[in-house]
Amino acid sequence: MSSAHQGVCWNNGRQAKQVELKDLRREVAGFARIMREYDIVEMELETEGLVIKLRSESKSSPPRSVEVGVEAISEDSHITITAPMVGTFYKAPAPDEAPYVRVGDTVLPGQTLCIIEAMKTMNEIQSEVRGRIVEILTENAEPVEYGQPLFILETL
Repeated sequence: MSSAHQGVCWNNGRQAKQVELKDLRREVAGFARIMREYDIVEMELETEGLVIKLRSESKSSPPRSVEVGVEAISEDSHITITAPMVGTFYKAPAPDEAPYVRVGDTVLPGQTLCIIEAMKTMNEIQSEVRGRIVEILTENAEPVEYGQPLFILETL
């Protein structure tokens, strides 16, 4: 399977279902527009074992965890963690602090990997699986697009 077109969505660390990533991106973007238009703070959608939770917060909110994330899986034990939103990628919580992760680090489910700043809100991107960082695909302070690969992890 080509990880650029299809992937496996994860629900609490378990494989949920095969999806077309472009279709999932389109659906999530549509729900985000509805949330903005109708000033909805939180939305949870569940279908065929896949749960998607969307939350919006005020611009003065502290960093938040992003629960929307798609991890595309390839034939081997490597997965690609993709950006769940458009924004600016940051490796560390502040310019003078150490990065959240480095190549070779072992990460656990729920561990913060990076921050994506979107509309002045800092969004913590967390791993959903236990793994080792094989590659960081984005440079610090660079813009990222929705669905852009950020990390390659080897699952452990």
